[in-house]
Amino acid sequence: MAKTTIYGIHAVESALRNDPENIGTIWLEKNTRNDRLKKLQAQIAEVGGLKTTPADMEQLNKLSSTGRHQGVVAEYYKAKDYTENDLYDLLDELDNNGIQPFLLVLDGVTDPHNLGACLRTADGAGVHAVIAPKDNAASINPTVRKVASGAAEAVPFIAVTNLARTLDSLKERGIWLTGTSDKAKQTLYQADLKGSMALVMGAEGTGIRRLTEERCDFLISIPMCGQVSSLNVSVATGVCLYEALRQRQN
Repeated sequence: MAKTTIYGIHAVESALRNDPENIGTIWLEKNTRNDRLKKLQAQIAEVGGLKTTPADMEQLNKLSSTGRHQGVVAEYYKAKDYTENDLYDLLDELDNNGIQPFLLVLDGVTDPHNLGACLRTADGAGVHAVIAPKDNAASINPTVRKVASGAAEAVPFIAVTNLARTLDSLKERGIWLTGTSDKAKQTLYQADLKGSMALVMGAEGTGIRRLTEERCDFLISIPMCGQVSSLNVSVATGVCLYEALRQRQN
């Protein structure tokens, strides 16, 4: 069981709500006047059985390796890493319950802030799992957990050894792959994003890789009306996921 660190009020709140048994020591700012932190202290007390330690700002900065901890840092023992087999178990469960899979594939997103933001949006849009390559891509770390504001504990994040092979397996299961590309002949708003589908987003700057693009059933683009040619990957992911959610709810 791997030990990591989580920090920030939202991240610790989510761990308390979703996975309290895997929380270790919690360090809280001494003599805080922050109402949100006081509310968090009450939530910790309600859970019970958790060790809390008062700490000054210097200690909190050192524990989190950042000054953006909002007065709380906690040890977190991650129970498991999701594997590709877990992905297929999840898809089997969705199929058995008559639910059409809604997946997000991140092809080489390397910035942990972008990954955290993508996870947060994925959770909000009802994505069942986020898939990414193990190599040359960001993985779950304290920064990702902080930015994700609890989504890193709620949405299965599955890092796979061979993304192309995984995409082939998804296609064999009847899951349509929709990739974003400036080569696309249709826009996001012209595409059909209902049914069993995976949205494929590319890396910062370079977009989706050739082998990934070749496996996509459809390519879409986001209309750009200003002077900039593209959006940040986390912003683009949000735009696409929520258009998919709009369509899927109609």
